[in-house]
Amino acid sequence: MSQLNTLFLISQAVLFHNDRAFGRLVEQYQSVLRRFLLNLTGGDKAAADDLAQETFIRAYRHLSDFRGSAHFKTWLLRIAYNTFYDYLRNSKITTETLNRETELRPADGTNSETLQIDLNTAMALLSAAERTCVTLRLQEGLSIRKITDITGWPEGTVKSHISRGRQKLADFLRRNGYD
Repeated sequence: MSQLNTLFLISQAVLFHNDRAFGRLVEQYQSVLRRFLLNLTGGDKAAADDLAQETFIRAYRHLSDFRGSAHFKTWLLRIAYNTFYDYLRNSKITTETLNRETELRPADGTNSETLQIDLNTAMALLSAAERTCVTLRLQEGLSIRKITDITGWPEGTVKSHISRGRQKLADFLRRNGYD
């Protein structure tokens, strides 16, 4: 969806209370949002879906605050990021809980399902900050600048989290039979 089309849908939703326009925005961005939250929650699908729903509710309530200075996706991911950290604070889940060690198992090699399981396991070993930055950079393809906009962290911090996260992922995958 082009930025112009996105801005049109936003204006329709804000000015005319057009729920169908907002529904189109939800359809367009729900996959990105759920994937992002699924990684942040360490693969907890129920929590990711709940957080995605809460993110869209918050976005709808504050849609008139969107100024268009950033892409809508960046703005929405910032809301998701804040929603996730509110969830952590309210549920008293700690970073250590999210990063609990999982049983390591050797990879079968070429099986894509096994690779996905191993990637999820490797992502769970990252700190919440590393997982956030790696997900936004490698999976969503966002620039360092957009990641700093979403997280509020300095550029050097974001780069460090990405670097450490990539190294941990590579080390885990190498130890489990991937080249």
